[in-house]
Order: sequence, then structure tokens, then C-alpha cells
Amino acid sequence: MSTFVFRKPSALPGFRMTLSITVGYLSLVVLIPLAFAFLKVSTLSWDQFLAAVASPRVLASYRLTFFAALIGALINAVFGLLVAWVLARYSFPFKRIVDAAVDLPFALPTSVAGIALAAVYSTNGWIGSLFAPFGVQIAYTPLGVFVALTFIGLPFVVRTVQPVLEDFEREQEEAAASLGASRWRVFARVVLPAVMPALLTGFALAFARALGEYGSVIFIAGNVPMKSEITSLVIVTKLEQYDYAGATAVAMVMLAASFALLLLVNTLQWRLQRRTSRVARARPAQAGAQ
Repeated sequence: MSTFVFRKPSALPGFRMTLSITVGYLSLVVLIPLAFAFLKVSTLSWDQFLAAVASPRVLASYRLTFFAALIGALINAVFGLLVAWVLARYSFPFKRIVDAAVDLPFALPTSVAGIALAAVYSTNGWIGSLFAPFGVQIAYTPLGVFVALTFIGLPFVVRTVQPVLEDFEREQEEAAASLGASRWRVFARVVLPAVMPALLTGFALAFARALGEYGSVIFIAGNVPMKSEITSLVIVTKLEQYDYAGATAVAMVMLAASFALLLLVNTLQWRLQRRTSRVARARPAQAGAQ
């Protein structure tokens, strides 16, 4: 005699409905536009593709964009961790204002951010005037690109690391300190491994955002070809010249680079999480053996 088991209906939508909505939305927003971009690139021959993505002007924009994005993301990884640590661990006057100020690069329109940065870092600006007597010009040079990409990337690191620090159990630090570990050793061996996956995520997001940034950079970069021109501006220039296939080809190179970076970071995160899980499982076993 067969037994029928009736599943209690859920108040939330089922798996099939949510999966179909997810796939449909992802296809509409991401997959279909990318598919059309690849189709546009397929209209180019191999020689035309190389001419579009490997011209001296485009290669110079690659070098500036990737190098500036990488340096800006690394700077944000260090100082973003410091800012997140201060916001998560300490109480001080006007803390909420400082916490809200971190999100300013999110809230400001990119054009407004670019104009503000150009005004502050120009030779007549508040900060630029301090470097002008030493012959250092920040605005309208490649150095301005570094400043803009660092500015827009900071919130990605802070907002990914801060929740991890807030949820981290302080008892682990106290236990390590009670065993004689110094503060730096506690941070390096206990705290840093716990926040490293989130820190890598923030670094990857800041780097990916910097690669595609346009509005906040063009106002402070100077936009001189072969010197201070970013790849996003090259793409816009090709579009203005009605070279849609060439612009799409350059965009595909940037997309491939961003995807490769995200894949690398996700792989590192997965390995770090596996290592952290193994260490966490091994500690109770070692304690029981003792």
C-alpha cells in the first residue's frame, strides 16, 4: 500500500517560479545586451579587430586605466580596512556623519564628483595649491586619474569589510591575547584571515568600478591622447565617430579583463573560506584531544 506525503504549501513562491523570474531578469538585463555586443564584434574581421583594440592610442589608454585602477583599488584596500575598523570598533563624536560621508561617492553624480575633484586638486584649489610650489600638478594629469579612481572605490571596501568586523567575535581576540599574542599578531593571525574574503570582494568591486568609470575622471584627467586618456573615453570617442563595432571591440576587451579578475578573486575567496573552515573544524578536535 503506497503512502502519499503531502507537502505543506509555502507562503512564498516556489522554486520554479523564482528560478524562471531570476533567469528571465538576468537574461534581460545582462545576457541579451552582452550577446548583442558579441554579435556586433563578430562583424569585424580579425585584422579589423586587432586594429581597433591594439592601436597605440588604445594601448596607452589600457595601461593608464588598468594601472590607475589597480593602484587605486590597492590603496582603498588598505585605507578602506582602516576606516572600516575605526567605524566598527570605536565610538567618537560625529561618528554617524563620518559613516555617512563614506557613501558620498555612491550618492554623488559622477559629473558632480569630477567637477569637485578638479576644483579641489587644481593648482588654484585647496589641495592642489599645496603641491603647486613643489612643481606637482594633480589635476589634468595622469595623477588626477589615480585620485578620481581612488575616490570612487573607497565605499566598496568599507561597506564589504565593516559588517564582517561588526559581527566578528571579540572572544577570539581575547583568547589569543590571553595566550600571550601581541596586538599585531592577534590582528594578523586572528582578525585578518576572517576579514580577508570580504576585503578581496571590496578590492575586486573597487577595481571593476574603476575600470569602467567615466564621469568623475574626464573632468580631472585632462584627456590628452597617449597621456591622460582613459579607455572609457576612447570608447565614447569611437561612438561619436560612429565606429560602433570598434567601440564594442574595445569594450569587450575591458569586459574580458574584468571577468578574469572577478574569477580570480572568487577563486581566492573560495580557497580562503575552505582554509578557514578547516582551521575552525580542527580547533575543537585539538581541544578535545588535549
